[in-house]
Amino acid sequence: MRHEVTEENAPKFLDWIAKRGGVAVWPSVDLSDLGFSMSSPALTPDGQPTPKPHWKLAAEPSRVITDASEIDVVTWKEVKRFRVGVCRGDGFSFVLTDGATRKVRAAVAKAGEGATHRFDYMTQEAVILLPDVVVPLDKWAVVRT
Repeated sequence: MRHEVTEENAPKFLDWIAKRGGVAVWPSVDLSDLGFSMSSPALTPDGQPTPKPHWKLAAEPSRVITDASEIDVVTWKEVKRFRVGVCRGDGFSFVLTDGATRKVRAAVAKAGEGATHRFDYMTQEAVILLPDVVVPLDKWAVVRT
């Protein structure tokens, strides 16, 4: 499976490959958020393995990517935006209502292959996105320099 990065984070990933031992991919072990993952440099600035960056991640990365051609830079396009209902979750968090969750899932499914969603917290809207341009990181770096 190819790893993805947004265009704004692509320079950071290139730097990690060149200077920090690669990109470490950390999978979630949180049963309520198994789709979550995080990327970090494989090594700290002093050359030690990077400790796990968040409590909900596995103790070790699932892989370390050292080849920029294995990472895709994805530019997203917005295809739909709509207000969603939220309610108080555990503690200080807010979560989508059941109806809003169904509405977001249906909109993502309708948008098609590769669609995802993000939240615009300022407007309390769900934003449905589709990949617009996908370029391998090594080729993206050549075009950008």
